[in-house]
Amino acid sequence: MTTQVRRNDDTQRYELTDGTRTLGFAEFRPVGNAVMLPHTEVEEGHEGEGLGSQLARAALDDIRAQGKLVLPMCPFIAAYIRRHPEYNDLIHPQQRAVFGL
Repeated sequence: MTTQVRRNDDTQRYELTDGTRTLGFAEFRPVGNAVMLPHTEVEEGHEGEGLGSQLARAALDDIRAQGKLVLPMCPFIAAYIRRHPEYNDLIHPQQRAVFGL
């Protein structure tokens, strides 16, 4: 299955699609010079396929490209960053302990 992630500013979500339907999304909320990621969801029946990780990676890469920091309020996103320390720099140093980083 070929998938793609795009940022939808109207709905404030990163949406993962297979070209015809949305398979998952990661909500975002701009907060000053940061972006809060409060919730990530993958369509039932598609868990365990790496789609959540694909969403997390695309969202974090996009936020980095914008030169912003991340507030990973979603437990999945916070856990993804713990497993991929190359994204630690997106968390303000004084906030890293809050997210277990």
